[in-house]
Amino acid sequence: MFCCFLFLLFLGSFVNSKNVVVLVADDMGFEISSLGNPVIQTPNMDKLVKQSLVYENAFTTVSSCSPSRSTILTGIPNHQNGMYGLHNGYHAFNSFEHVKSLPAILKQARIRTGIIGKKHVGPESVYPFDFAYTEENESVMQVGRNISRMKQLVDEFLTTHKKHEDFFLYIGFHDPHRCGHTHPQFGNFCEKFGDGTPGMGTIADWSPRYYHPLDVVVPPFVQDTPATRSDIAAQYTTISRLDQGVGLVLQSLHDFNVSGDTMVMMTSDNGIPFPNGRTNLYRSGSAVPFMVSSPLHKPGMTKDFASLLDITPTILDWFNLPYPKSKLFGHQVHLAGRSLLRASASPPNMVFGSHSLHEITMYYPMRSVRTTNYSFIENLNYMMPFPIDQDFYLSPSFQDLLKRESNKQPTHWFKSLNEYYYRKQYELYDVINDPLESKNLAYNEKYAFLLNSMKKSLQKWQNATMDPWRCSPMGVLEDAGPYKSDPQCFPLNNGIL
Repeated sequence: MFCCFLFLLFLGSFVNSKNVVVLVADDMGFEISSLGNPVIQTPNMDKLVKQSLVYENAFTTVSSCSPSRSTILTGIPNHQNGMYGLHNGYHAFNSFEHVKSLPAILKQARIRTGIIGKKHVGPESVYPFDFAYTEENESVMQVGRNISRMKQLVDEFLTTHKKHEDFFLYIGFHDPHRCGHTHPQFGNFCEKFGDGTPGMGTIADWSPRYYHPLDVVVPPFVQDTPATRSDIAAQYTTISRLDQGVGLVLQSLHDFNVSGDTMVMMTSDNGIPFPNGRTNLYRSGSAVPFMVSSPLHKPGMTKDFASLLDITPTILDWFNLPYPKSKLFGHQVHLAGRSLLRASASPPNMVFGSHSLHEITMYYPMRSVRTTNYSFIENLNYMMPFPIDQDFYLSPSFQDLLKRESNKQPTHWFKSLNEYYYRKQYELYDVINDPLESKNLAYNEKYAFLLNSMKKSLQKWQNATMDPWRCSPMGVLEDAGPYKSDPQCFPLNNGIL
């Protein structure tokens, strides 16, 4: 009790000016030297790791770019805020107009907000920023990958920052997202963009690092083949640009004398764009690096669960701001995460997942619960094959799988494409003894009680977050008219249990 009292006293008497910088990588996993990769060189992220509390069990709620970013900036699941899939192009998903986003709340509290790089959420009225350089007004290649341009913008934001004025700066790196489908001239991961070779331009602040395919670390959930190794080597080079960009941001905070009163959070929107990765709710697609550095966080590692839904409540707590009362479709909205500034005698022992779409054609809703020992996934559209997105389809890694299966060659993967496409309605895994989540226990009678318990936990969370899919696929949700105050699931008698 005394310890907690001192913590809260310190929080209440914290410095007059408090700032937050959130760094979001694009499709990055754990390719960081200090997080266990012995090959890749990431000195700047290593420095941040050393200064941070690192959550070893951090997860995105949804394994897709726009939906994940919407959860970061609202603190509520994408199925509740309306960002069901990608925001860009003909996918065109948006959050509901009455959603209270973090930048909107901070703006109302007269805290200066800025965004540099990939935004990938909308509409503007829901996600307003005072200072904005994103794909909406400049090339995302420049504001998201050109780290010299990004540093220039960070410095501009800090130069115009008034003394004793609190600020929130969100930096969305576009690295290490694939770009072979949009800018193939720059390589599969845009690893050639700005590298100084003929026709590629030069990014002044980037010294590219190159890796031999034989040296890279192939994640256990990805097939170990020459094509995959070359793919990963390109990814590593792009991560060197991201890493040096992180270093530039941290240096600017130091140069402008604001690092001492700034909380820095870094994470990724979802897992890596490789087989079994992004767009999946397996650990390989939903686990993300997550580090928090501030005067209130003792550096080190923690096995406590964290969710990207925790970012908004943590930042509001940092600024001593309450979450405003609000309703969506007549129902009160509550933050789905927790503040990571508050010490807890009993931290949460589970995290939830909710993925509905990525691209507009990729309708494959999944919901999940993850605990220390088990993971549970419900595939609502399980009779259809699992969909593949555009940039991943063209990747060397996926094309390698396709060719090997077509030619009846060994794939060197831990599952077949048929197993990847066609999934059971329920998946239950013992993640301690089966970290690859390859042995489905959902239909083993020994685990019937556990399965039922996981279903109940998931249903409770879906009800609390007003999930429109909470009756699917075996029933119809009625939540209007006479059922508005007491929503009900009515059976379809379609044989699905």
